[in-house]
Amino acid sequence: MPSLKSLAKETAIYGMSSIIGRFLNYLLVPLYTAKLSAESGGYGVITNMYSYVALLFVILTYGMETTFFRFSNKPEENPARVYSTTLIAVGGTSLLFVAMVMLLLSPISSAMGYAAHPEYVAVMAACVAIDAFQAIPFAYLRYQKKAIKFASLKMLFIVMNIGLNLLYFVVFPALYKDYSDAIGCIYSPTVGVGYAFFLNLACTASITFFFWRELTGFRYVFDRALLRRMLRYSMPILLLGIAGILNQTADKILFPFLCSADNASRELGIYGAASKIAMIMAMITQAFRYAYEPFVFSKSNDRDSRETYALAMKYFIIFTLLAFLAVIAYLDILKYLIAPDYWSGLQVVAIVMVAEIMMGIYFNLSFWYKLIDKTMWGALFSGIGCAVLIAVNVIFVPRYGYIACAWAGCAGYGTAMLLSYFVGQRKYPIDYPLRSIFGYTLLAAAIFAGYQILPPMGIITGAVVKTIGIAIFLAAIVRTERLHLPTRNSR
Repeated sequence: MPSLKSLAKETAIYGMSSIIGRFLNYLLVPLYTAKLSAESGGYGVITNMYSYVALLFVILTYGMETTFFRFSNKPEENPARVYSTTLIAVGGTSLLFVAMVMLLLSPISSAMGYAAHPEYVAVMAACVAIDAFQAIPFAYLRYQKKAIKFASLKMLFIVMNIGLNLLYFVVFPALYKDYSDAIGCIYSPTVGVGYAFFLNLACTASITFFFWRELTGFRYVFDRALLRRMLRYSMPILLLGIAGILNQTADKILFPFLCSADNASRELGIYGAASKIAMIMAMITQAFRYAYEPFVFSKSNDRDSRETYALAMKYFIIFTLLAFLAVIAYLDILKYLIAPDYWSGLQVVAIVMVAEIMMGIYFNLSFWYKLIDKTMWGALFSGIGCAVLIAVNVIFVPRYGYIACAWAGCAGYGTAMLLSYFVGQRKYPIDYPLRSIFGYTLLAAAIFAGYQILPPMGIITGAVVKTIGIAIFLAAIVRTERLHLPTRNSR
């Protein structure tokens, strides 16, 4: 029981810190869109650059976080030697990456479309290298069950980043008009969007100093034989990670090369900002996923585990459909999270949310190959889904613009989801309640269609009317699932 209580406590800390962290970081979206006009293309640059960062982070960590946990818990391995070897390996490759980027900065910047601003590439290369290195001390904190320090450092980074962004995008620009001589040494309006990257680097580098306990006080040992064994284990994880992150970022990386519009950065910025509204649902479903993952593995040895997984899938889909309807119902309010010149991209919100639902279903389906230790299936499904996503982008973005990016996400995640389901039913059959799932999906689709044919009305009136649709969906859940709401007499 004590171990279960500890697990629950740590899960709550990690989960809440991640959800709160994502929410706070989300607050940068209205800031950037308010201060960087769509026409400037500034937010498009941010969207594009951070997509590269996400991909490079996966490559530079090359599955060593998970591998560290696996090998540190092997009885025959020395945890201190595993940690030291992992630190040196990831630190060495990260340093080599930065050196190569700096050496080839001009051609790399030109190839990425940033020939005029190579400093963006240099700064973000340094940032992702430090992030990759920090991933190992962060993993070590989790290994030592120091959840509080882990969560505190994650939150500290976000608070520092938001605070500095407010200074450089709101406070200093206002002060510069009257006090340019006083603050000219720390702020220049010509830097513009570059401050988003410089401030990120400053915050990332600062966090490193808080790892002095995790980086000192032990002998650094590099075990080549151990590293070879670790790399054999980590390579499938790396492939799975690359495929997974490409599903999330490939459209934003490829868009500037595919878009036929004169200002691709402007179009990408509109798409990126509108997509962030859809990420509200991702934050909501994240809470479900944090609870679901430990739940699945804890049930793996139970006699009725497959029945439980089937029910969990149904309730996950119900939960995400409800979130979908809520975001669509209140979109006229939520759109104020981004500046009005980005509103033309709101047409992608529903499509991106559908893609997010498919990704969530794929995540839940993925447990069958994890439970039978056949994780290469995950790499295969994600890889095929990624190929479909890239193909749709390449074929349709030049003609249809960023709307094709949204549909490409649906196509990619939908492909991976269906493959995982049909193969999973052969390898690890689970009797999912498909009739009930399809019934809820059709009801949500009908309510969504009803929203689209409503005549124009005020923001408040529209929200009230659309709330009726949510109420209908909730009533169907209560009736179908025979949920008994608490009454005064039942307390």
